[in-house]
Amino acid sequence: MAEINKKRIAVFGSTGSIGTQALEVIEANPDLFEVEILTAQTNDKLLIEQAIKHKPNAVVIGDEKKYEAVKSALVSKDIKVFTGSAALEEVADFDTYDMMLAGIVGFAGLTPTLKAIEKGKAIALANKETLVVAGDIVMQKALEKRVPIIPVDSEHSAIFQCLVGETRNKIDRIVLTASGGPFLGKKPNFLVNVKKHHALQHPNWNMGAKITIDSATLMNKGLEMIEAKWLFNLLPDQIQVIIHPQSIIHSMVEFEDGSIKAQMGLPDMKLPIQYALAFPHRLPNKNPRTDFKKISNLTFEEPDVKTFRNLILAKIALEKGGNLPSVLNAANEIAVWAFLNNRIGFLDITAVIEKTMEKINYIEKPNLTDYFESDGEARNFAASLIHL
Repeated sequence: MAEINKKRIAVFGSTGSIGTQALEVIEANPDLFEVEILTAQTNDKLLIEQAIKHKPNAVVIGDEKKYEAVKSALVSKDIKVFTGSAALEEVADFDTYDMMLAGIVGFAGLTPTLKAIEKGKAIALANKETLVVAGDIVMQKALEKRVPIIPVDSEHSAIFQCLVGETRNKIDRIVLTASGGPFLGKKPNFLVNVKKHHALQHPNWNMGAKITIDSATLMNKGLEMIEAKWLFNLLPDQIQVIIHPQSIIHSMVEFEDGSIKAQMGLPDMKLPIQYALAFPHRLPNKNPRTDFKKISNLTFEEPDVKTFRNLILAKIALEKGGNLPSVLNAANEIAVWAFLNNRIGFLDITAVIEKTMEKINYIEKPNLTDYFESDGEARNFAASLIHL
Protein backbone atom coordinates (compact mmCIF):
# COMPACT_ATOMS: atom_id res chain seq x y z
CA MET A 1 0.00 0.00 0.00
CA ALA A 2 1.33 3.45 -0.89
CA GLU A 3 2.80 5.48 1.95
CA ILE A 4 0.29 8.26 1.29
CA ASN A 5 -2.65 6.07 2.31
CA LYS A 6 -1.51 5.58 5.87
CA LYS A 7 -3.97 6.88 8.45
CA ARG A 8 -2.21 9.29 10.83
CA ILE A 9 -3.39 8.73 14.39
CA ALA A 10 -3.28 11.16 17.32
CA VAL A 11 -3.34 9.05 20.49
CA PHE A 12 -4.67 11.21 23.33
CA GLY A 13 -3.96 9.40 26.58
CA SER A 14 -1.22 7.22 25.09
CA THR A 15 0.16 5.87 28.38
CA GLY A 16 -3.18 4.59 29.70
CA SER A 17 -4.72 1.16 29.15
CA ILE A 18 -6.50 2.11 25.90
CA GLY A 19 -3.61 4.19 24.58
CA THR A 20 -0.97 1.48 25.05
CA GLN A 21 -3.21 -1.12 23.38
CA ALA A 22 -3.95 1.27 20.51
CA LEU A 23 -0.21 1.64 19.93
CA GLU A 24 0.07 -2.17 19.80
CA VAL A 25 -2.65 -2.23 17.11
CA ILE A 26 -0.86 0.52 15.15
CA GLU A 27 2.46 -1.31 15.48
CA ALA A 28 0.88 -4.54 14.19
CA ASN A 29 -0.39 -2.70 11.08
CA PRO A 30 2.50 -0.46 9.96
CA ASP A 31 1.22 -0.29 6.37
CA LEU A 32 -2.10 1.18 7.51
CA PHE A 33 -1.37 3.46 10.45
CA GLU A 34 1.28 5.81 11.78
CA VAL A 35 1.50 7.79 15.01
CA GLU A 36 1.28 11.55 14.61
CA ILE A 37 0.66 12.81 18.18
CA LEU A 38 1.05 11.25 21.65
CA THR A 39 -0.22 12.81 24.88
CA ALA A 40 0.14 11.81 28.53
CA GLN A 41 -0.64 13.50 31.83
CA THR A 42 2.09 12.34 34.25
CA ASN A 43 3.82 9.20 32.93
CA ASP A 44 6.84 10.89 31.35
CA LYS A 45 8.99 7.73 31.25
CA LEU A 46 6.50 5.71 29.19
CA LEU A 47 5.71 8.72 26.98
CA ILE A 48 9.43 9.10 26.17
CA GLU A 49 9.69 5.36 25.34
CA GLN A 50 6.62 5.57 23.10
CA ALA A 51 7.90 8.69 21.34
CA ILE A 52 11.31 7.15 20.61
CA LYS A 53 9.65 4.02 19.25
CA HIS A 54 6.80 5.55 17.20
CA LYS A 55 8.45 8.85 16.11
CA PRO A 56 5.41 11.14 16.30
CA ASN A 57 5.42 14.71 15.06
CA ALA A 58 4.52 16.02 18.55
CA VAL A 59 4.02 14.93 22.16
CA VAL A 60 2.28 16.58 25.10
CA ILE A 61 3.13 15.96 28.75
CA GLY A 62 0.31 17.49 30.81
CA ASP A 63 2.31 17.76 34.04
CA GLU A 64 4.52 20.83 33.58
CA LYS A 65 7.03 19.54 36.17
CA LYS A 66 7.85 16.68 33.77
CA TYR A 67 8.37 18.93 30.73
CA GLU A 68 12.17 19.32 31.00
CA ALA A 69 12.69 15.56 31.33
CA VAL A 70 10.63 14.85 28.20
CA LYS A 71 12.16 17.75 26.25
CA SER A 72 15.76 16.74 26.98
CA ALA A 73 15.09 13.05 26.21
CA LEU A 74 13.62 13.91 22.81
CA VAL A 75 15.81 16.89 21.89
CA SER A 76 17.72 14.94 19.24
CA LYS A 77 14.63 13.22 17.82
CA ASP A 78 12.97 16.06 15.87
CA ILE A 79 9.77 15.70 17.96
CA LYS A 80 7.93 18.81 19.15
CA VAL A 81 7.26 18.75 22.91
CA PHE A 82 4.41 20.68 24.55
CA THR A 83 3.16 20.87 28.13
CA GLY A 84 0.12 21.99 30.14
CA SER A 85 -3.61 21.44 29.67
CA ALA A 86 -3.92 24.15 27.00
CA ALA A 87 -1.38 22.20 24.92
CA LEU A 88 -3.90 19.37 24.46
CA GLU A 89 -6.21 21.76 22.61
CA GLU A 90 -3.26 23.23 20.74
CA VAL A 91 -2.17 19.89 19.25
CA ALA A 92 -5.79 18.79 18.70
CA ASP A 93 -5.94 21.86 16.43
CA PHE A 94 -3.12 20.52 14.21
CA ASP A 95 -3.89 19.67 10.58
CA THR A 96 -1.35 16.86 10.47
CA TYR A 97 -3.47 13.93 11.72
CA ASP A 98 -6.50 12.08 10.32
CA MET A 99 -8.07 10.52 13.41
CA MET A 100 -7.99 11.16 17.14
CA LEU A 101 -8.07 8.19 19.48
CA ALA A 102 -9.72 9.92 22.47
CA GLY A 103 -8.37 7.88 25.37
CA ILE A 104 -7.94 10.52 28.08
CA VAL A 105 -9.86 9.45 31.18
CA GLY A 106 -12.61 11.67 32.57
CA PHE A 107 -13.81 15.22 31.97
CA ALA A 108 -10.31 16.26 30.82
CA GLY A 109 -10.99 14.55 27.48
CA LEU A 110 -13.87 16.85 26.52
CA THR A 111 -12.16 19.99 25.20
CA PRO A 112 -9.50 18.33 23.01
CA THR A 113 -12.19 16.07 21.51
CA LEU A 114 -14.39 19.07 20.72
CA LYS A 115 -11.39 20.82 19.15
CA ALA A 116 -10.67 17.78 16.93
CA ILE A 117 -14.33 17.66 15.82
CA GLU A 118 -14.14 21.39 15.05
CA LYS A 119 -11.17 20.56 12.78
CA GLY A 120 -13.20 17.88 11.00
CA LYS A 121 -11.13 14.97 12.35
CA ALA A 122 -12.59 11.47 12.76
CA ILE A 123 -12.88 10.39 16.40
CA ALA A 124 -12.27 6.92 17.81
CA LEU A 125 -13.99 7.59 21.14
CA ALA A 126 -12.78 5.72 24.22
CA ASN A 127 -13.57 8.59 26.59
CA LYS A 128 -17.22 8.00 27.59
CA GLU A 129 -17.26 11.06 29.88
CA THR A 130 -17.12 13.35 26.83
CA LEU A 131 -20.65 12.26 25.86
CA VAL A 132 -21.88 11.87 29.44
CA VAL A 133 -20.98 15.49 30.21
CA ALA A 134 -21.93 17.25 26.96
CA GLY A 135 -23.36 14.65 24.58
CA ASP A 136 -25.85 17.04 22.98
CA ILE A 137 -23.14 19.60 22.08
CA VAL A 138 -20.59 16.99 20.95
CA MET A 139 -23.00 15.07 18.68
CA GLN A 140 -24.48 18.27 17.23
CA LYS A 141 -20.99 19.55 16.40
CA ALA A 142 -20.05 16.19 14.84
CA LEU A 143 -23.20 16.34 12.70
CA GLU A 144 -22.42 19.90 11.55
CA LYS A 145 -18.81 19.00 10.70
CA ARG A 146 -19.82 15.60 9.23
CA VAL A 147 -17.30 13.91 11.50
CA PRO A 148 -17.64 10.20 12.24
CA ILE A 149 -17.55 9.27 15.94
CA ILE A 150 -16.71 5.59 16.21
CA PRO A 151 -17.01 4.16 19.71
CA VAL A 152 -14.13 2.21 21.26
CA ASP A 153 -15.91 1.06 24.44
CA SER A 154 -16.52 -2.66 23.91
CA GLU A 155 -20.29 -2.29 24.51
CA HIS A 156 -20.82 0.67 22.21
CA SER A 157 -18.53 -0.83 19.60
CA ALA A 158 -20.72 -3.95 19.74
CA ILE A 159 -23.87 -1.90 19.13
CA PHE A 160 -22.17 0.12 16.39
CA GLN A 161 -21.14 -3.16 14.69
CA CYS A 162 -24.68 -4.58 15.02
CA LEU A 163 -26.09 -1.44 13.34
CA VAL A 164 -23.85 -1.54 10.25
CA GLY A 165 -26.18 -2.10 7.29
CA GLU A 166 -29.29 -1.41 9.41
CA THR A 167 -29.68 2.33 8.80
CA ARG A 168 -33.25 2.03 7.52
CA ASN A 169 -34.41 -0.22 10.37
CA LYS A 170 -35.88 1.05 13.60
CA ILE A 171 -34.22 0.05 16.88
CA ASP A 172 -36.63 -1.14 19.56
CA ARG A 173 -34.02 -1.28 22.31
CA ILE A 174 -30.36 -1.93 23.00
CA VAL A 175 -29.07 -4.23 25.72
CA LEU A 176 -25.77 -3.25 27.35
CA THR A 177 -24.09 -6.24 28.96
CA ALA A 178 -22.17 -5.92 32.24
CA SER A 179 -19.83 -8.49 33.74
CA GLY A 180 -21.04 -7.50 37.21
CA GLY A 181 -17.46 -6.76 38.25
CA PRO A 182 -15.61 -8.41 41.14
CA PHE A 183 -18.51 -8.07 43.63
CA LEU A 184 -21.31 -9.73 41.69
CA GLY A 185 -23.83 -11.20 44.16
CA LYS A 186 -22.31 -9.41 47.17
CA LYS A 187 -24.46 -7.40 49.62
CA PRO A 188 -23.76 -4.13 51.51
CA ASN A 189 -22.58 -5.94 54.67
CA PHE A 190 -19.71 -7.37 52.57
CA LEU A 191 -19.06 -4.22 50.52
CA VAL A 192 -18.68 -1.98 53.57
CA ASN A 193 -15.28 -3.58 54.25
CA VAL A 194 -14.00 -3.68 50.67
CA LYS A 195 -10.54 -2.19 50.12
CA LYS A 196 -8.94 -0.76 46.99
CA HIS A 197 -7.01 -3.92 46.07
CA HIS A 198 -10.23 -6.01 46.16
CA ALA A 199 -12.05 -3.58 43.88
CA LEU A 200 -9.20 -3.50 41.36
CA GLN A 201 -9.43 -7.27 40.72
CA HIS A 202 -11.70 -7.36 37.67
CA PRO A 203 -12.62 -10.92 36.63
CA ASN A 204 -12.56 -10.46 32.84
CA TRP A 205 -11.03 -7.17 31.70
CA ASN A 206 -7.67 -5.53 32.24
CA MET A 207 -8.38 -1.79 32.51
CA GLY A 208 -7.14 1.39 34.15
CA ALA A 209 -7.89 2.00 37.86
CA LYS A 210 -10.73 4.53 37.38
CA ILE A 211 -12.76 2.39 34.97
CA THR A 212 -12.12 -0.75 37.06
CA ILE A 213 -13.63 0.92 40.14
CA ASP A 214 -16.52 2.22 38.01
CA SER A 215 -17.04 -1.36 36.89
CA ALA A 216 -17.09 -2.60 40.49
CA THR A 217 -19.72 0.01 41.49
CA LEU A 218 -21.70 -0.43 38.21
CA MET A 219 -21.24 3.30 37.54
CA ASN A 220 -19.43 2.28 34.37
CA LYS A 221 -22.67 0.82 33.05
CA GLY A 222 -24.59 3.92 34.13
CA LEU A 223 -22.19 6.18 32.22
CA GLU A 224 -22.49 3.84 29.22
CA MET A 225 -26.30 4.19 29.25
CA ILE A 226 -25.95 7.98 29.01
CA GLU A 227 -23.27 7.65 26.30
CA ALA A 228 -25.49 5.25 24.31
CA LYS A 229 -28.37 7.74 24.36
CA TRP A 230 -26.26 10.28 22.46
CA LEU A 231 -24.29 7.91 20.23
CA PHE A 232 -27.34 6.09 18.92
CA ASN A 233 -30.03 8.76 19.36
CA LEU A 234 -32.13 6.72 21.79
CA LEU A 235 -34.76 7.41 24.42
CA PRO A 236 -33.93 6.37 28.00
CA ASP A 237 -36.48 3.53 27.99
CA GLN A 238 -34.79 2.01 24.91
CA ILE A 239 -31.62 1.30 26.91
CA GLN A 240 -31.43 -1.81 29.09
CA VAL A 241 -28.60 -3.21 31.25
CA ILE A 242 -28.21 -6.93 31.88
CA ILE A 243 -25.54 -8.77 33.88
CA HIS A 244 -23.65 -11.29 31.74
CA PRO A 245 -20.73 -12.59 33.83
CA GLN A 246 -18.90 -14.38 30.98
CA SER A 247 -18.34 -11.15 28.93
CA ILE A 248 -18.65 -13.04 25.63
CA ILE A 249 -21.67 -11.09 24.33
CA HIS A 250 -20.51 -7.47 24.34
CA SER A 251 -23.99 -5.96 23.76
CA MET A 252 -27.12 -6.49 21.66
CA VAL A 253 -29.62 -4.61 19.53
CA GLU A 254 -33.28 -5.59 19.24
CA PHE A 255 -35.11 -4.33 16.13
CA GLU A 256 -38.81 -3.62 15.78
CA ASP A 257 -39.46 -7.10 14.33
CA GLY A 258 -38.14 -8.69 17.55
CA SER A 259 -34.93 -9.88 15.91
CA ILE A 260 -31.82 -9.47 18.09
CA LYS A 261 -28.27 -8.99 16.86
CA ALA A 262 -25.37 -9.51 19.26
CA GLN A 263 -21.65 -8.96 18.81
CA MET A 264 -19.56 -11.63 20.51
CA GLY A 265 -15.92 -12.42 21.15
CA LEU A 266 -13.38 -12.93 23.90
CA PRO A 267 -12.93 -9.94 26.23
CA ASP A 268 -10.07 -8.08 24.53
CA MET A 269 -10.04 -4.29 24.04
CA LYS A 270 -7.75 -4.54 21.04
CA LEU A 271 -10.65 -5.73 18.90
CA PRO A 272 -12.87 -2.61 19.33
CA ILE A 273 -9.77 -0.38 19.11
CA GLN A 274 -8.72 -2.01 15.84
CA TYR A 275 -12.29 -1.86 14.49
CA ALA A 276 -12.53 1.89 15.22
CA LEU A 277 -9.13 2.72 13.72
CA ALA A 278 -9.72 0.70 10.52
CA PHE A 279 -13.47 1.31 10.05
CA PRO A 280 -15.17 0.37 7.71
CA HIS A 281 -12.67 -2.46 7.22
CA ARG A 282 -12.03 -5.45 9.45
CA LEU A 283 -8.35 -6.36 9.77
CA PRO A 284 -6.89 -9.82 10.32
CA ASN A 285 -5.03 -10.31 13.61
CA LYS A 286 -3.46 -12.98 15.77
CA ASN A 287 -5.75 -12.46 18.78
CA PRO A 288 -7.02 -15.63 20.52
CA ARG A 289 -10.30 -16.94 19.06
CA THR A 290 -13.51 -17.92 20.84
CA ASP A 291 -13.75 -21.68 21.35
CA PHE A 292 -17.42 -22.49 21.95
CA LYS A 293 -16.52 -26.03 23.02
CA LYS A 294 -14.90 -24.50 26.09
CA ILE A 295 -17.82 -22.21 26.95
CA SER A 296 -20.35 -24.34 28.80
CA ASN A 297 -22.95 -21.60 29.34
CA LEU A 298 -23.83 -17.95 28.79
CA THR A 299 -25.94 -16.57 31.64
CA PHE A 300 -27.90 -13.37 32.20
CA GLU A 301 -29.45 -11.74 35.26
CA GLU A 302 -30.96 -8.45 36.36
CA PRO A 303 -28.52 -6.03 38.04
CA ASP A 304 -28.94 -5.74 41.81
CA VAL A 305 -29.76 -2.03 41.95
CA LYS A 306 -30.63 -2.15 45.66
CA THR A 307 -26.98 -2.91 46.43
CA PHE A 308 -25.35 -1.14 43.47
CA ARG A 309 -27.31 2.10 43.59
CA ASN A 310 -24.98 3.96 41.22
CA LEU A 311 -26.96 2.44 38.37
CA ILE A 312 -30.15 4.06 39.73
CA LEU A 313 -28.40 7.44 40.11
CA ALA A 314 -27.17 7.21 36.51
CA LYS A 315 -30.70 6.33 35.32
CA ILE A 316 -32.05 9.40 37.11
CA ALA A 317 -29.41 11.54 35.36
CA LEU A 318 -30.19 9.86 32.02
CA GLU A 319 -33.93 10.53 32.33
CA LYS A 320 -33.70 14.06 33.70
CA GLY A 321 -30.86 15.13 31.38
CA GLY A 322 -29.70 18.75 31.40
CA ASN A 323 -26.59 19.26 33.51
CA LEU A 324 -27.35 16.32 35.83
CA PRO A 325 -25.16 13.78 33.97
CA SER A 326 -22.20 16.19 34.20
CA VAL A 327 -22.81 16.58 37.96
CA LEU A 328 -23.04 12.79 38.34
CA ASN A 329 -19.78 12.35 36.43
CA ALA A 330 -17.86 15.04 38.35
CA ALA A 331 -18.95 13.70 41.74
CA ASN A 332 -18.04 10.18 40.67
CA GLU A 333 -14.56 11.23 39.52
CA ILE A 334 -13.88 12.86 42.91
CA ALA A 335 -15.36 9.94 44.88
CA VAL A 336 -13.42 7.32 42.94
CA TRP A 337 -10.20 9.31 43.39
CA ALA A 338 -10.90 9.50 47.14
CA PHE A 339 -11.56 5.75 47.35
CA LEU A 340 -8.37 4.95 45.41
CA ASN A 341 -6.48 7.14 47.87
CA ASN A 342 -8.06 5.43 50.92
CA ARG A 343 -9.98 8.56 51.95
CA ILE A 344 -13.47 6.99 51.81
CA GLY A 345 -15.02 3.51 51.83
CA PHE A 346 -16.47 1.68 48.84
CA LEU A 347 -20.12 2.39 49.72
CA ASP A 348 -19.31 6.07 50.37
CA ILE A 349 -18.74 6.54 46.62
CA THR A 350 -22.49 6.30 46.02
CA ALA A 351 -23.33 8.53 49.00
CA VAL A 352 -21.03 11.31 47.74
CA ILE A 353 -22.57 11.18 44.24
CA GLU A 354 -26.14 11.18 45.55
CA LYS A 355 -25.59 14.16 47.88
CA THR A 356 -23.86 16.11 45.11
CA MET A 357 -26.70 15.45 42.65
CA GLU A 358 -29.18 16.78 45.24
CA LYS A 359 -27.10 19.88 45.99
CA ILE A 360 -26.04 21.31 42.59
CA ASN A 361 -28.60 23.49 40.80
CA TYR A 362 -30.34 21.75 37.90
CA ILE A 363 -30.13 23.41 34.46
CA GLU A 364 -32.51 22.01 31.88
CA LYS A 365 -30.81 23.34 28.73
CA PRO A 366 -27.16 24.01 29.56
CA ASN A 367 -24.61 25.51 27.18
CA LEU A 368 -20.93 24.56 27.23
CA THR A 369 -20.12 27.18 29.89
CA ASP A 370 -22.90 25.77 32.10
CA TYR A 371 -21.41 22.30 31.75
CA PHE A 372 -17.98 23.55 32.83
CA GLU A 373 -19.46 25.46 35.77
CA SER A 374 -21.61 22.50 36.85
CA ASP A 375 -18.55 20.26 36.68
CA GLY A 376 -16.51 22.64 38.86
CA GLU A 377 -19.32 23.17 41.41
CA ALA A 378 -19.96 19.41 41.66
CA ARG A 379 -16.26 18.68 42.17
CA ASN A 380 -15.93 21.33 44.88
CA PHE A 381 -19.04 20.13 46.72
CA ALA A 382 -18.04 16.43 46.47
CA ALA A 383 -14.55 17.32 47.71
CA SER A 384 -16.04 19.24 50.66
CA LEU A 385 -18.01 16.12 51.68
CA ILE A 386 -14.76 14.15 51.74
CA HIS A 387 -12.79 17.02 53.39
CA LEU A 388 -10.15 16.97 50.64
